[in-house]
Amino acid sequence: MAANRVAMEEDITESVTLMVDSVASSPMTPKTVVVKEDETHHPYAFHVSGPRNVASPNWRDLINSSWKDPNYKRTVMACFIQAAYLLELDRQENRNEQNALAPKWWIPFKYKLSQTLIDERDGSIFGAVLEWDRAAAMADLVVIRPSGAPKAVLALRGTILKSLTMRRDIEDDLRFLAWESLKGSVRFNVALEALQSVATRYGSSNVCVVGHSLGAGFALQVGKALAKEGLFVDAHLFNPPSISVAMSLRNIGEKAGVAWKRLMSMLPPKNEPLIPNSNEGQVSPGNVSSGFRNWVPSFYGSNQKSTVDLRKWVPHLYVNDSDYICCHYTDQDGVTEKREMNNKENNSPVVNTNSQAAAKLFVMSKGKQKFHEAHGLEQWWSDNLELQSAIHSSRLISQQLKSLYSIK
Repeated sequence: MAANRVAMEEDITESVTLMVDSVASSPMTPKTVVVKEDETHHPYAFHVSGPRNVASPNWRDLINSSWKDPNYKRTVMACFIQAAYLLELDRQENRNEQNALAPKWWIPFKYKLSQTLIDERDGSIFGAVLEWDRAAAMADLVVIRPSGAPKAVLALRGTILKSLTMRRDIEDDLRFLAWESLKGSVRFNVALEALQSVATRYGSSNVCVVGHSLGAGFALQVGKALAKEGLFVDAHLFNPPSISVAMSLRNIGEKAGVAWKRLMSMLPPKNEPLIPNSNEGQVSPGNVSSGFRNWVPSFYGSNQKSTVDLRKWVPHLYVNDSDYICCHYTDQDGVTEKREMNNKENNSPVVNTNSQAAAKLFVMSKGKQKFHEAHGLEQWWSDNLELQSAIHSSRLISQQLKSLYSIK
């Protein structure tokens, strides 16, 4: 009886040992489950937070290209910017080719990574050049590039509030806030060289520059710099920054000019003793305005003349009126119209800014929103997106683009 009990205990022990060994060798170990769970449900995974119902290019695009749909194009461009963000996050979190998140945001659209833009000061990735992947397209029987699909896209990310790159990002944020210009940044030169390179290689009509937040500020300014050379690239700017000290001072200067004109209109005529008869020392509204411009030339742009007609460059701006960073782009250009009327009354040259400086401005209005939601990139590929208004000119657009035109 005792022998039988010992034998049973040995059998039970052996069975338990085999069961443990089997579980240990199974792919469904607790460690494996955790890793798989993290990769599958990561909040930035394309299938988790990416757009829904967006088909990859296929042979049907040979007949009717999806890229001709503005909503599709806006969605893909926003995805490419998200890829630029994730390239830096993949670097910071030491992901490799097998578990990297960024490629999933360009592979479905048949694009490949051809260049990463790196800030030499901290090694951070702030942008990427994506090119049409002909081999991947051919594998899905897309023998030619669909109409409207760019050959190359320069995508520029915005600020990432993580220690490894936050310092350089905030430096450029403050640079724009103070001067409304990013030309002094190392990243500006790198981005401009990359854009010039692909525009020369493929032709400017086949190239697109896109950006979000701070990246949209860079995209606008490198695109404008290229436009001054007569190369017009397609530009899609999401939540571009619109607040700066320079803009505020310029607005003060404009208001001072208007106030001075009103004051001068109230003074007695020139033949009365209050105003000298000679022209020497005479102060006119025009002289005051030009004097203020000379006093703060950096606010108005040192080069206001251009020999090239640049009216062809019309960037696309996407703003949310609840986002205080970009909402000033929705201000109508009524001040410019009043200034033109005043110029006519004073027989001064008229600058028709509305007909020259223009952008396609798309505005999302959902009522009051939290800043994180209103400034986020994800909203621009959401299914329920409704752009409630679209205007072609605003006061701030005129200020941003006027340096492209011949202004006397």
